[in-house]
Amino acid sequence: MTISTLENPTPLTSQQKESRRRRAFITLFMIEMWERFGYYGMQVLLVVFAIHYLGFDDSRANLTWGALAAMIYTTPILGGWIGDKYLGARRTTLLGSTVLAIGYGMLSVPWDQITSGNSHDLVFLSLGVIAVGNGLFKANPNNLVAKLYEDDESRLDGAFTMYYMSINLGGFLSQALTPIVRVEFGWHWAFLCCALGLIFGIAQFVVQGKHLKQVGTAPDLKPIKWQRVGLVVIGSVVLAIVIGQIVEHVSLAQTIVQLTAVALALFFVVLVVRAKSSERSGLIAMVILTLQTILFFVFYQQMSTSLTLFAMYNVQLNVWGFSIPPEQFQVLNPFWIAVMSPIFAWLYASLGSKDKDPSLAGKYALGFVLLAVGFLLYGFSGNFADANGLVSPLWMVAGYFFQSVGELIISGLGLGMVARYVVPSLRGLMMGAWLLATGLSQYLGSYVANFASAPQGIDDALETLPLYTHLFYQLGYVAIGGAVIAALLVPYLNKLDAQSKET
Repeated sequence: MTISTLENPTPLTSQQKESRRRRAFITLFMIEMWERFGYYGMQVLLVVFAIHYLGFDDSRANLTWGALAAMIYTTPILGGWIGDKYLGARRTTLLGSTVLAIGYGMLSVPWDQITSGNSHDLVFLSLGVIAVGNGLFKANPNNLVAKLYEDDESRLDGAFTMYYMSINLGGFLSQALTPIVRVEFGWHWAFLCCALGLIFGIAQFVVQGKHLKQVGTAPDLKPIKWQRVGLVVIGSVVLAIVIGQIVEHVSLAQTIVQLTAVALALFFVVLVVRAKSSERSGLIAMVILTLQTILFFVFYQQMSTSLTLFAMYNVQLNVWGFSIPPEQFQVLNPFWIAVMSPIFAWLYASLGSKDKDPSLAGKYALGFVLLAVGFLLYGFSGNFADANGLVSPLWMVAGYFFQSVGELIISGLGLGMVARYVVPSLRGLMMGAWLLATGLSQYLGSYVANFASAPQGIDDALETLPLYTHLFYQLGYVAIGGAVIAALLVPYLNKLDAQSKET
């Protein structure tokens, strides 16, 4: 049901419809912002937390985060189905955010001080709860935004670009805050900030939920079935325990990720083969763009792995008398995206009104060019290191700008891609499948980051500098290759896009 389908049979004016849609969008914008506040507040800390608190070496810390990211982005395929068919997208959004808040609260507990011998297990159980909560949540607000704008494709890219700003606004606030809290008060107070922010977001979602009464999937429009809620909660507990074990054991995580990748590939093949002829062109376009998105997220994962460790070992952290936590450079990503999102939303709308908006495929090609510039800058910075092997933090500021604008073009439009090419009955499931693909690519990104990870006991900047700059150069060259391939695919994807609109 879209925002224009109301229980009240009295026709609404276009101004009234737009006002309702705007209030509904703001409600979804806010819950997404606070959910991302919690998530990115955790993400910015986790690799450094694993090294300094759990005692992991760089390689295991990278792979631990990669395994968790894979699980976090694998579970939305279940959450999308639950939202589509079982509980409703609106209700599952609320349930998922609640489970996430519980997970962050568990992570904030100093288990090593109140238990003996099993504190690591409880930390990983907390991570399992977070993965399950994210799975329940992630696909459903995106689905609701798609429903708001499914009858106005000219505004769809702009809406999702603005919606993507909510993700990065929440990320900016938490990534600016939690590293400082970590330094001043300790790890567990920093994780508690994640939980408290999300609790505030849940409260606003409940209060403002009246604006979403006409927006939802079919189960949202029927009386709630508490038996179904109970089954989902029980299943969530079991799944959280399983995921905690997977993330804790690196070899098991690797096997699970490989099997999931094969299953996802088979899923896309079966979906395209069995699709109606009227749906096939759009699905093929989505699969190709998803493959490009997988490549993008290999680069994205470097922010919390290789780029954070590069900052820890090889970036000057004392600036104007202030000591910058190495993980805090990640805040540059949501900062640049929050700054650039309104500009791109305006640009898309302006070009669209003149029928000059570049194709989705063309935007992807441009995104990879910008990614290449960002990573080549990181690599080039090594030529300007001082005698101690340290580079100016301004190189991080510049590199993050290009990388973040590339992300805004690729990942921000990836959310709208599902709404553009997938029929409403499959949208929640396909949003989950798209998120699953990004999760697998983030695990791959952590694996790539380990090509530069310093062996345990090696932390001399002069020794780590060539490791990281070499990796960044190689990633820059791969991004150039991605841009070339994306550009070559533009005519074919434009053809598929035109065919999907004809049906």
